[in-house]
Amino acid sequence: MQPSRDIHQLLDIMSALRAPETGCPWDIVQTFETIKPYTIEEAYEVADAIERDDMDDLCEELGDLLLQVVFHARIAEEAGAFDFGNVVEAVTTKMIRRHPHVFARSDADTPDAVKLQWDAIKQAEKAERRARRLRRAMTDDASGFLDGVQRHQPALSEALKLQQRAAKVGFDWSEPEPILDKIEEEIAELREALRSGDTAKVTDELGDLVFAVVNIGRHTGTDPEMALRGTNTKFRRRFRHIETELQASGESLEAATLDRMEALWQDAKAIERALDGTR
Repeated sequence: MQPSRDIHQLLDIMSALRAPETGCPWDIVQTFETIKPYTIEEAYEVADAIERDDMDDLCEELGDLLLQVVFHARIAEEAGAFDFGNVVEAVTTKMIRRHPHVFARSDADTPDAVKLQWDAIKQAEKAERRARRLRRAMTDDASGFLDGVQRHQPALSEALKLQQRAAKVGFDWSEPEPILDKIEEEIAELREALRSGDTAKVTDELGDLVFAVVNIGRHTGTDPEMALRGTNTKFRRRFRHIETELQASGESLEAATLDRMEALWQDAKAIERALDGTR
């Protein structure tokens, strides 16, 4: 089998990997749930390649993400639910329907008009999906007020959207200050859970704390996802400073004491402050 630009080659590869008798032992036992984390990870790696403006990596990561789509479609096909062709048909149907100004007659001839039209079509699609869920009785809360918030997205984004949705009916604080009190309350409960040694309780309380932190971000107009990504970048930069300075001194990360690394961390912060002051 040779590499190819034809999507059918990729479908054939996935079919071969999933073949019960001759396929790959790892691929054969995978399910929607087991490969879901990889799908999310690949999406983030696409975003990372875009942020780094690395076209070689972007090409490769888009291929990895496409493989995830093919993987899910193959599992669904084996279960008799749908196949890759259905996935393609569904998205082409959606894009044609959402772009009547391109594929049909429409008066939407400006970006703002197109957005209004797009939003109206999406709302109609959501109503159709909601009705379909109700007909199938897939969930107990299908018609709930928070039903419009998708579960399958990064948890920080889901938390933010849940809070935004609840705020529309007044379930919200009127100002940021009380949220800080709530954060302190959650920290105290997390401390108590840590003392108890109950892992499940620690997980529960940690989730409550993060949820409260997301809320303070919402009230201050700060996207928690972007805030955390910024902190991740800052952490990488400062830790790299620690690593570089240790290497310059002939030391290793493994042998360095926590006090030594903390001193270099503070040094990195001082350098950042100095640079900010010159800008």
